[in-house]
Amino acid sequence: MKKEVPIWTLPAEKAFTLTDSSQKGLTHHEAALRLQKYGQNEFTEEKRQGAWLIFLLQFRSPLVFILIIAAIISYFLEQHLDAIVILGIVVLNAGLGFYQEYKAERSLRELRKYIAHFNHVLRNGAVTSLNSKEIVPGDIVYFRRGDIIPADLRLLQVQNFAVDESALTGESFPVEKITSPIKAETALPHSLKNMAFAGATVTSGTAEGVVITTGNKTFLGKTARSISKEETHGEFHKGIIKFSNFLLKVVLITTIIVFAVNAFLEKGVITSFLFAIALAVGITPEVLPIIITVALSNGAQKMAKQKVIIKKLASIEDIGNMDVLCTDKTGTVTEGTTSLSLFVDLQDKPDKIVLLYGLLCNSIKKEKEHHSFENPIDRAISESPAGKDLVREQEKYRLLQENEFDYNRRRMSVLVAKEKMKLLIVKGAAESLLAQCTSTVDSGSITPARRSQIEQKIKEYEQNGFKPIAIAEKKITGKKAGKEEENKLALRGFLLFHDPPKKSAKESLEILQKQDVQVKIITGDSPEITRHVCNEINFSIIGGRIILGSEIETMEEGTFNALCNNYNVFARVSPEQKLKIVQALQDRGHVVGFLGDGINDAPALHQAHIGISVDSASSVAKGTADIILLHKDLHVLTLGIREGRKTFGNIMKYIFNTVSANFGNAFTIAASSFFLRYIPLLPSQILLANFLTDFPMLSLSTDRVDEDLLHKPRHWDIKFIGKFTYVFGAISSIFDLLFLLPLLFIFKVTPELFRTAWFTLSILTEIIGTFVIRTRKAFYQSRPSLWFIGMSILAIGLTVVIITSPFGNRIFQFVRIPPKILLFSFGILSQGCGVRFDSGE
Repeated sequence: MKKEVPIWTLPAEKAFTLTDSSQKGLTHHEAALRLQKYGQNEFTEEKRQGAWLIFLLQFRSPLVFILIIAAIISYFLEQHLDAIVILGIVVLNAGLGFYQEYKAERSLRELRKYIAHFNHVLRNGAVTSLNSKEIVPGDIVYFRRGDIIPADLRLLQVQNFAVDESALTGESFPVEKITSPIKAETALPHSLKNMAFAGATVTSGTAEGVVITTGNKTFLGKTARSISKEETHGEFHKGIIKFSNFLLKVVLITTIIVFAVNAFLEKGVITSFLFAIALAVGITPEVLPIIITVALSNGAQKMAKQKVIIKKLASIEDIGNMDVLCTDKTGTVTEGTTSLSLFVDLQDKPDKIVLLYGLLCNSIKKEKEHHSFENPIDRAISESPAGKDLVREQEKYRLLQENEFDYNRRRMSVLVAKEKMKLLIVKGAAESLLAQCTSTVDSGSITPARRSQIEQKIKEYEQNGFKPIAIAEKKITGKKAGKEEENKLALRGFLLFHDPPKKSAKESLEILQKQDVQVKIITGDSPEITRHVCNEINFSIIGGRIILGSEIETMEEGTFNALCNNYNVFARVSPEQKLKIVQALQDRGHVVGFLGDGINDAPALHQAHIGISVDSASSVAKGTADIILLHKDLHVLTLGIREGRKTFGNIMKYIFNTVSANFGNAFTIAASSFFLRYIPLLPSQILLANFLTDFPMLSLSTDRVDEDLLHKPRHWDIKFIGKFTYVFGAISSIFDLLFLLPLLFIFKVTPELFRTAWFTLSILTEIIGTFVIRTRKAFYQSRPSLWFIGMSILAIGLTVVIITSPFGNRIFQFVRIPPKILLFSFGILSQGCGVRFDSGE
C-alpha cells in the first residue's frame, strides 16, 4: 500500500492506484502476500496476562496486604476463627475482582461477530465467496441487501445503495451512498458517503467497493482496540486505595509507638511486641471488604427489582458519586425508531389526504410478503395510529401499478384507481420530488418565488429535527404510468418523521439535574435533530451552542478541556471524540457516567467510571457497560443514584466509626502505658473486643441514611477522614482516660479488674458512638435500622455473658465487675450520648 491520502476526495477510479489493485481484483498470490503482511481481517488483542497472574494481582491493594498480615498474626495468637474469617473475606473479594477482568474480552468477542461472515470478492477476475477474515486491502467486494460490510471500503459503483450505520454513528435513518468525490477534512463515517464502513448493514440496493483498511485499522477496529485497553478504575476503587494507604500509615505509626513506649518502660520486649501487633490487628477494619460487599449487594438487589442489572458491584457506589452523566441521544434519550409525527399540507395544516396517499404509495405489504427488509419510512406510515383509522378509505382504491423506490430517483410511485379516476401518487425525498413538481394542489403553478418559499419550508423542517417526505400527484388517462410519468406533478404536502424522545426522558433528566448531576448529550447525529430533541424534552442548551465534532478535531487540549466542562451538547462526534470528552471531564476531577447503546458508544462506555446501557442496545455496548437497564426507563437511573449514595453513606459510617474508635483506643493505650506497670489489655482481649464490635458494624451496610445526605454526590476525602479520626479519636480517648484514671487512683483496681472494666467500656463506647456517628442529627432524632439495633443488643449481650461466665474468666482472664464501678461506667457512658456528629463541621 502507498502512503495514505484522503481517498474520499478523489475520483473512484483512483482507488485502484492507491490500493495497488485493478478492476480485475487481486490475484490469489498477491492476496496471500497481503494477508501475510496485514494479517487476518479481525481484531487482534494486546498481550493479556495469564489467569493466575490476574488473580494474584487482586492482592496488591494495601488494605488486602494489611488484612493478610492481620490474619497471619491472629493465627499465631491462636485466634483461629479471626484468621479464617479475615482470609475468607480476602479470597472472596479477590475472586470478584478476578471475574471482572474478563468484561472487556467478552465485549471484543461480540465485536468480532460483526465481521465474522462471508462476502463476494473478486479474485483473479472471478467472483468468489470468501470468509471475511481473508479479505485484504485492495480486494474488490460486491454487496447486496442484508450483507454486513466486512472492512472500510471506497465505493466504486452503487445502485440504490443504502446502509444502516446507526450502531456506528448514531444516525437514525439509513444512509444513501454515492461514488463521487467528497470534500471532507475528517474521516468521520457520517460525512463520508462514498465510503462503506465495517460493521454497517446493507439495507437496500447493490454496490461494489475496494477495500482500504482491514482489522484493527478500520473504524470499527479502532473502537475494538479502545475497549481492549485496561479498564478505568471507578472513583470508589480509587477511594479505597487512598484509604488503604492512609490506614497502612496509621497502623504502622501506631504500632511502632506503642511497642517503643512499652519496651522503654521495661514491660518485656516479647510481651510489648505481641501487644503492639495485637493492637495493630485491632485497629485494622477487617470486615470493611465484607461491609462493602454486603452494602453493594443490597443495592444491587434493590436495583434488580427495578429491572436494572448491575454487572459490576462497585458501579452501585460509583453511580452515587457520579456528578456528570454523558448520554448518547439515539436509543437512550430517544426511542431509536422512525416515527411519523405530522402529515401536513403546504399551509402546515393537518391533511389526512397526505397520509392516505402515503399509505397507498407504500412498499410495506410487498416487503412483508417477501420477508425482506422493511423500509423504516413506510413502516412508520403503516404503524401510525392515524394511518390505521384510514383502512376503509384505502379499500376504496385499487392498485394498478407500482414503480419501486430507488436511490437514483429517490422516490417511488403507484398508479391507483378510484371509481373512474386514475391517479399517480408519488412519494419521495422532499427536495428531489419538488424538482419534479410544476404546480401545487392548493394554488396552481409553482412560480420561482413560490418554489423558493417551499424550499425554505423544507429547510425549516430539517432544522427542527424532522425528515420531510413529500407527497405529489398526477391524474392519468392511460392504463399504465411508468417512471417516465413522474414529472409535471402537483405537490400536495409533506409527511414529517422523527426519532421520538422517550416518555421518561424529560422527567428523568430534570431529576438528575436536581440530584446535582450535570447532564451532557453527546451524539453522532446532526445538530439540527439534536437541537430538536433537546427542545422536545426541555433540555437547556448552554449558551445555545451545540459543539460539533469537526470543531473538536482542531482544538488545542486546554481549549478542548474547558469546552467539555462548560458546554453540554455535542453533535456529529466520532467514537474517539466521545472517548476524549469523557477523558477531559475525568481530568477535571469529575466522576463520569456514560449512557449509550451503539457500537460507537463502546469506547466511552469503557472509559467512563460508570458505563450504562439499555437491554435493546448492541451486544457490544451491553458487554462493555457496567449497568444494564432492562426497561427503557431512565427514571431508574435516579433511583440508582439514591441507592449509590445510601451505600456510600453506610460505608462511611463504618469507616468513621471503626477507624476513629480504634485509633482512640490505641491512643489511650499508648498514653496509659506511661502510668501503668502492666499491659492494659491482653492481645486476646483486644482481638475479642474487635470481633464483638463487628456484629453491629456489619449491620451498618443496610442502615437508614438521612435524606439530606442524598441530595448531591459525595466523594472520598482522605484529609477529612484523617482529621475526623484524630479529632474524634482524641474525644474517645478523653472519655477513656476519664474512666481509667479514677479506676487506678481512686478505686485502685487490680490488673484483672482494670482489663475487664476497660474491655467492657471500650465495647459499649464504640457501640454507643456508632449511634452518634451514623447521623448528622442528634442520635435520638435519626431512626436506625432494626437490624443495627438488634446486632448492637446482641454484641452487648455477648459481652455481658463472656465477662460474667466461667469460660470468660478461664480463657480471657476476666473477673466480675463490682456494682460501684458499673455505676461509674454508666455515668461516663451517659456523657457520650449528648455528642452530636456533623461531618460538615
